[in-house]
Amino acid sequence: MMSVAVIGAGSWGTALAMLLAGHGNQVQLVGRDPDAVREMHDQRENRRYLPGMRFPDALTPTCDLSQALSGAEQVWLVLPSGALETFLREHADQLPRDVGYVSASKGFQSGKARRISEMVADALGPVRFAVLSGPTFAGEVAAGAPSAVTVASEDPGFAKAVAHVVHGPRFRAYTTDDVLGVELGGGLKNVLAIAAGVSDGFAFGANARAALITRGLAELIRLGDAMGAHRETFMGLAGLGDLVLTCTDNQSRNRRFGLLLAEGLSKDEALQTIGQSVEGLQAAAEAKRLADRYGVDMPIMTAVNHVLFEGWSAKDAVAELLSRSPRSEGL
Repeated sequence: MMSVAVIGAGSWGTALAMLLAGHGNQVQLVGRDPDAVREMHDQRENRRYLPGMRFPDALTPTCDLSQALSGAEQVWLVLPSGALETFLREHADQLPRDVGYVSASKGFQSGKARRISEMVADALGPVRFAVLSGPTFAGEVAAGAPSAVTVASEDPGFAKAVAHVVHGPRFRAYTTDDVLGVELGGGLKNVLAIAAGVSDGFAFGANARAALITRGLAELIRLGDAMGAHRETFMGLAGLGDLVLTCTDNQSRNRRFGLLLAEGLSKDEALQTIGQSVEGLQAAAEAKRLADRYGVDMPIMTAVNHVLFEGWSAKDAVAELLSRSPRSEGL
């Protein structure tokens, strides 16, 4: 049994806290809204994000970060990337250096395209760090549906320790040392999910969706090659697995965001309709920044960036992609 602090009481943070507590760990789930935390404490569920999902007895919601950190052996960071940047900046002095940190966030530092691992290293220095990613929807994990993830750390022992904490009869965890590849796969698949939503919103059909997923994966691999990631990572759970899930199921906020864009809504109207963070929105700008920085051709993600930040209509972006000259299928 381990003491764990989970920072972030949204749907994914809550689901992971429930998973960890269900495996016998003592878990404190840290939220910032006192009213919401009080309601979770009284009702023993997160009615806003995961209604009807009963908390295990070992899960304690709290607003007291100091209390949650006291005695914690692992700290799980489960905040949207923008909120995580602010959290690290504001609480760097309070966060201990002698515990392990696990990121279950997916995204990049706005304007700099820095990954979560880089943000944590900048804020905290050389701490034990792992990232957890894979094809998972919060509601299914909270309900105990079979799921599998990848845990990546440059410290193989810590990767195994994190995998051991989450691994259970209905939740499998595999390990790797490719932190870079896992973070790229988890962050950039959201951009491709927006594209898939646009495609399906225009009723282009299953053929187009399959082509988009396949060529989107090629873009991920090309960027990974340029940055030094392992190709096999993109063929695994944190790459292809997460990409297929996010592009094909309407539980994905990013896919739904693309569907709304295809209906003619502005990005602000689409965000308001969804009512939660859409990581692919900010990640699209960072994908374009990475493509330019490393000289990598990433036409699908670039087209999404055109729509979100350069005033293109979704129809114009599709026309641009379809007008590209034939080429070899090789990467």
